[in-house]
Parts: sequence; structure tokens; C-alpha cells
Amino acid sequence: MYKVGIIGPESSGKSTLARYLAKRYNGIYVPEYGRTFVEQKGTTEVTWDELCAIARHQIEELESYSGVVFFDTELIVTKIWFEYAFGRVPEWLNENIHRYPMDVYLLTYPDLPWIPDPARSNGSDAIRKELFDRYEAEIQALDIPYYIIRHV
Repeated sequence: MYKVGIIGPESSGKSTLARYLAKRYNGIYVPEYGRTFVEQKGTTEVTWDELCAIARHQIEELESYSGVVFFDTELIVTKIWFEYAFGRVPEWLNENIHRYPMDVYLLTYPDLPWIPDPARSNGSDAIRKELFDRYEAEIQALDIPYYIIRHV
């Protein structure tokens, strides 16, 4: 399996890019499970246990596919969500980030206008830039190739 992680702040074009690339390269598109979860719940507020369930679902997805797979968000996003919401990260999540590394990351820069929807909660430019910087630092620490995607 060749894994492409598409990550970035909310409303930065990840889903559109992931779907396009999967279609263009005859790959598999794996939608953002966290979005599905909060849409079904009806709120962006999640508990520690619920975020653990989201992360475990993402790990199952990492074990489920073959071929070229485009992940619309993945474990790094969930790690930063843990840090942002709870100030800590389960050790098993860090272990699985190393166990199931992406082959490459596409990191979307927050230069698209914020489009609010019920599954989004971090619309300020400052928070979006902070999250971008945190995602980039995580990718760099893993020493995995990545490309920053900016919109023209």
C-alpha cells in the first residue's frame, strides 16, 4: 500500500484534494472519520473516550486498504486534536503514528476562505495557522516527505 496523508487546518481544501487525487490516480479515497463522527453526534464537542474511538477507527482504516490510498486526515490530525482539546495524547496513539507511517504528506495551507459548517470549530486565521504549524512540526519530526499545498 502507498499511503498519502492529506492534512491541514479546517476549510483548507483537504477533502476536495483527496477525492480529486484518488479519482485522478485510480486510488482509494478514505474520508475524514472525525467529520462523520461529529456530524452524526450533532456537535463538535467530543469527549476523551470519543476521540479515542475516532483514533481507533483511523487505525483500523490504516490496516484495511491496499493500493494507493488517499487519507483525508489521519492520526497526526487526531494527535493534535487531543493536544488542543485535552492537553495530552494517549501513548498508544503515538505508537501507532510510528507503526503506520504515511509514505508522503500533502499539507494544505490555510489560504482558502473559512467556510463554516456544523462539523467545523476553528475558524480564526490565527488558530488555523497555529494548527498548520503544529501539523508541519509533527511531519518534520517523523522525517517523512511532505509538500505544502497552497491555493492560487
